[in-house]
Amino acid sequence: MTTTTPEKRPSTTTTKRATLSTPCILIIVVAGVERFAYKGVACNLVTYLTGVVEMSTSAAAKSVSIWAGVTSMLPLFSAVLADSYCWDRYSTIVASSLLYVAGLIGLTSWELLRKWMPRSSLFFPLYLISIGQGGYNPSLQAFGADQLDIGDDDDDGIGESGSGSSSEEKGKVKSAFFQWWYFGICSGSLMGNSTMPYVQDTIGWGIGFAIPCAAMALSLAAFLCCTPLYKQQIKQPRSVDDGRSPGSIFRALRSLLKTVSAGKIRLPSRHEDGDDDASELELQEKPLKVAELTDPKECLSNEAQAQPGVAKIILGLLPIWTVLLMFAVIFQQPMTFFTKQGMLMDHRVGGSGLVIPPAMLQSTITVSIILLMPLYDRMIIPMISIITRDSKGITVLQRIGVGMVLSVVAMVIAAVIESRRRLVVGQMSIAWLLPQYLLLGVSDVFTVVGMQEFFYTQVPGAMRTIGIALYLSVFGVGSLVGAMLISAIEMATARNSTSHGWFSDDPREARLDSYYWFLALLGAISFVIFTQLCKYYK
Repeated sequence: MTTTTPEKRPSTTTTKRATLSTPCILIIVVAGVERFAYKGVACNLVTYLTGVVEMSTSAAAKSVSIWAGVTSMLPLFSAVLADSYCWDRYSTIVASSLLYVAGLIGLTSWELLRKWMPRSSLFFPLYLISIGQGGYNPSLQAFGADQLDIGDDDDDGIGESGSGSSSEEKGKVKSAFFQWWYFGICSGSLMGNSTMPYVQDTIGWGIGFAIPCAAMALSLAAFLCCTPLYKQQIKQPRSVDDGRSPGSIFRALRSLLKTVSAGKIRLPSRHEDGDDDASELELQEKPLKVAELTDPKECLSNEAQAQPGVAKIILGLLPIWTVLLMFAVIFQQPMTFFTKQGMLMDHRVGGSGLVIPPAMLQSTITVSIILLMPLYDRMIIPMISIITRDSKGITVLQRIGVGMVLSVVAMVIAAVIESRRRLVVGQMSIAWLLPQYLLLGVSDVFTVVGMQEFFYTQVPGAMRTIGIALYLSVFGVGSLVGAMLISAIEMATARNSTSHGWFSDDPREARLDSYYWFLALLGAISFVIFTQLCKYYK
């Protein structure tokens, strides 16, 4: 099972066009609608907290960062639930969707009754959305891939028709699914980022929250109506603990924590055996197992031997996971301080009188991703191959590193623009923020996609869910680190108990440019450490 959308590179040559089944297409559409609903709430949330709820800039930024971090961390737990035999993916999707819709209804109701509601109660529906999404996202993609008409992975290529389905054809269908899945969620994100901030800022927040709520409810209804079309998971009985239950997996993670506390962390050597099969990006449709055992009676006795293997593999990835946290902190800036930065600038476009909500600029990130992804394999990689004299262009780790450098450059540009804004008499046009948004979008194509492939392929097939969960947790923990960083800087730069230092609500006292320079410095240090770690990692 996968927990996000691990994109596969498009096939360069095809002799037969890969087609997706009707349930697959439906689920891709449902996923796009969910992204529209989530982005419709998340992309402009910092504006709502500061402008309507009247929270300070730093408090709003911390609240959004913590909320986004928790949302990204919850799949670590829901993946265990959905991949174990205690619950199937379809049930997880339905239950989490109901919680998701309930959270959106609660958020809309809170806005309508805001005058009579305490401020702290706002976070109940927000975190209900987080809980719903935590179970929804990691299960929906795996369930959608279950609908692929390519037969089982262990059937030796023999399909129901008896004519057989080659591995190459299966790979093409899977590749098509991942490509259209990525296109679907990017399209939904683009619609949410571009339309909902305008509705919320110009029409009203009540209707601005009600539209994502209605969209999510309709997508759930469509998903349920098409239930007879789905290929369901078969829930198999378990007489013993075969390593697939949440308990055995959590015991393996407990073994990991004991190893961490003992300080036994090291990177695997380049000369250690590496499985070539781990380099193939493929969907694992089998349940998560801590140990692959043929005799059920041996499960309990051998489980203790399997657990250190889980801990060893995760420990090998932990150093690189750690240095990527700084990229995740920078990744959160468009939702927080970039939006606040745009609120201090001129939103009008020329003399037309058209006003651009600051949060709408986040759509430029998605646009840059949609435009660049098709060009990556067809133009960027061939150009890089000429320089590197390697048909593959760059490795996955090099791809991640390129994105890290671009994110640092984006923060430098953001710092320069903010410094200029503070010195210019009058308001600068919000269009000056476009370069930093576009550059972060380009960095996403390199680092985010590279991270998905790296964590998905650098673990055995039975642990692919844990690999994707590790990728998601980078952004979850990174958001929490960003919130703690804001608190630390706020205390260090505040002149008195009422001041917020660099994050002051007074634009004349705020120093977002200093914060951006600080993030650029930390990002550069993380990149240097990353390059050193790559020397010792295969």
